[in-house]
Amino acid sequence: MEHVHPHHSDHHHGEPLIRFDHATFRYAHGPALEDITFEIADGEFIGVIGPNGSGKTTLLRAILGLMPPSAGSLQIFDCACQELRCYHRARIGYLPQKELVDPNFPITVEETVMMGRAGVIGLFRRPGMDDREIVRHALEDVGMADFSRRALGTLSGGQQQRIFIARALAQHPQVLLLDEPTTGIDTPTQHTILDMIERLHRDLHLTIVLVSHDINLIAPLTDRIALLKTRLHAIGPAKEVLREEILAPVYGPKAVTTDAGHVLLADHHHP
Repeated sequence: MEHVHPHHSDHHHGEPLIRFDHATFRYAHGPALEDITFEIADGEFIGVIGPNGSGKTTLLRAILGLMPPSAGSLQIFDCACQELRCYHRARIGYLPQKELVDPNFPITVEETVMMGRAGVIGLFRRPGMDDREIVRHALEDVGMADFSRRALGTLSGGQQQRIFIARALAQHPQVLLLDEPTTGIDTPTQHTILDMIERLHRDLHLTIVLVSHDINLIAPLTDRIALLKTRLHAIGPAKEVLREEILAPVYGPKAVTTDAGHVLLADHHHP
């Protein structure tokens, strides 16, 4: 594996929050991720790239505590236990791949974001004033404070994406996992969403793990990029990972050209 100097820009990062140590994650039909070793520091912004089916979403599932390793170990926060307890789980916010919202489904923006509080307050306690306040702040954080009473289904794709990010922020997470946050929205909106994610990272001191196939879009935001294809092929600063000789073995030699710091992947389409 190409290992780039691990201490790149660590001066503003804290202790390791997440530690993969020779961790393997298996599905019934075989390994999804094999022998993964790396650490994510408090406050770090990690981009995760790799071909389709390379284990990117599995990495997020693992961090969420949904898949214990079948070999090796994964340590999250200071918790030595394999089982993530409720209060740990609540410290990890998650934006799944873009969901299709039924325009007729009667849920408001405020109710959607309040769902982010469920893991924190428990499903059966009614939200209190402070929960409403937290939801209001989360909507302010994503610039959607004026939309709280609107029906979620009436919003544009980009606006819905902001609401789903607010739902994750309502947990007051320490770590934010984002799975393809720019898929299915138009290019100007993609930039707006990524600018917002960058601002949240800075202002809320979040640790961010962002999975994306939009390599060039995310590269400038990241502290390090992890290149996956069942194994961790490389991890390091974008300029060191996004080189033809590192990408070609993973994406195929015909697929990759790098032009003035931009990566072009010929056959890289997204389903």
